[in-house]
Amino acid sequence: MIRYDPEIQALYRRYCLPARRYLKLGGAVLRMSREEYEPFAHALAADARAVTDAELTILFEGSWRERRTAAWLAAVSRRDHFRERLGALLLESEVCCAGGAYCAALASFGTARDADLLAAYLDRYLHRPDLAYDQPTAMGALAYTDSVLNSDRASHFLQEGGLWRQWFQDAPHMRSDDGISTYLGGIRLACAVIDECADA
Repeated sequence: MIRYDPEIQALYRRYCLPARRYLKLGGAVLRMSREEYEPFAHALAADARAVTDAELTILFEGSWRERRTAAWLAAVSRRDHFRERLGALLLESEVCCAGGAYCAALASFGTARDADLLAAYLDRYLHRPDLAYDQPTAMGALAYTDSVLNSDRASHFLQEGGLWRQWFQDAPHMRSDDGISTYLGGIRLACAVIDECADA
């Protein structure tokens, strides 16, 4: 259930609203000029260090704005103890516009358990070509995690006759080819931003 109360509104103003951060976490941060990116990344890194676990827990109970921001703050601060929460939120897909942030955070943690959580999401939602959720981003995140772990979890979905190809063929909203290079590239860039902020 999404919380709407003074406590979460205060955290929204503190962590999500400055410079409309919640809108920039994702594709927009990857397209920023260096002049815009540097102060944005510096502020994100500072807030990732400042936010408490209790505040992150509350942010994960908010709307997509709070949840997207919380996922990035958890990733930048390397709080992988939020892994299971991120995986559950991704699987629930209760709100729009936050799943990509969950995928990026899990990919940035980069363990076999993160791969398991991404695969669980794909096992469920690649059976639903009617849903334009976060299937492409999760597929890119799993492929990225494979590259980090030197594993081969994504091949199960990508093989001929696999769930990815079937979903892509049957999903009316997908129009390009069924390759994953675009989605893998997006996750790779997001993880590079996360790493840069984490090391700031």
